[in-house]
Amino acid sequence: MKDENIFTNKKVVAIIATFCCFLWGSAFPAIKNGYIMFNISAGDIPSKLVFAGYRFIIAGLVLLVIAQSSGKKIFNISRKDALDLSYLGVMQTTVQYIFFYIGVSNTTGVKGSIMNSTSTFFSVILAHYIYVNDKLNTQKIMGCIIGFIGVMIVNFSLDLLDFSFRFNGEGFLMIAAFVFAVGAIYAKKLTKSMDVMVVTGYSLFIGGLMLTVIGIILGGRVYHFTMHSSLLLIYLALLSSAAFSLWNLLLKYNKVGPVSIFNFLIPIFGSILSAIFLNENIFEYKNIVALGLVCIGIWMVNKEKVIDK
Repeated sequence: MKDENIFTNKKVVAIIATFCCFLWGSAFPAIKNGYIMFNISAGDIPSKLVFAGYRFIIAGLVLLVIAQSSGKKIFNISRKDALDLSYLGVMQTTVQYIFFYIGVSNTTGVKGSIMNSTSTFFSVILAHYIYVNDKLNTQKIMGCIIGFIGVMIVNFSLDLLDFSFRFNGEGFLMIAAFVFAVGAIYAKKLTKSMDVMVVTGYSLFIGGLMLTVIGIILGGRVYHFTMHSSLLLIYLALLSSAAFSLWNLLLKYNKVGPVSIFNFLIPIFGSILSAIFLNENIFEYKNIVALGLVCIGIWMVNKEKVIDK
């Protein structure tokens, strides 16, 4: 009950959700630098899958070790729970990132960021049909629209006005976003009867293991382990451990919609951190406007109406 009181507090939810999105946003420049450090070429999808697999295997193991050290029984799970955890791992990690990495390789970064942000819409819409206490209303719809406009603005570029649509590019990214939304709702279901850290640890480990196996079978390899590249891989793993654990914890005690809306912050943080670590230009009016719109969107979705019970 104590945990529930803490993690349903709106200020706590906002702080934790924003922190998760900051971590996920930092993954964009970290992954790009990782490709350079590990000498993974742009078209080498199998090696990218192996790289992602290593990241999630480490992330899962870290969580499971922490869970075991804190007294949680990570091996005392039923056959049904094992199957559920496997489904979650394959769905939320393996399937999502296969579509994600292939999709990113077949579209521009601008369009990729926009399409990936549709996970917020899918989460809110799915919650509307699954949960009786998480329905859409005009205010939430307007909040989503305003937030999405902000995401579009921060990624808008006059010299990249390409409205072409490729199924293995933009289409795959939309599928990845949908899978992420479904996985989050499935994780919420599992955490009702299982510990959040155990659920997250196993899902990351199983999904990462599958990514690694698939990547290796397709001919992917990851070499060039140095001090810097290894530290970067460890950082990516730790950010996944922290972000997914905290996110699933929020979903355990809260409605899906008000938590998922914070996904709009990921491309904002990704842009800011890319400017810092990849020397990209960010000091433009569009970025300030975009951040303002995203904040307004978040406020609208989370603001309760007086008549709501």
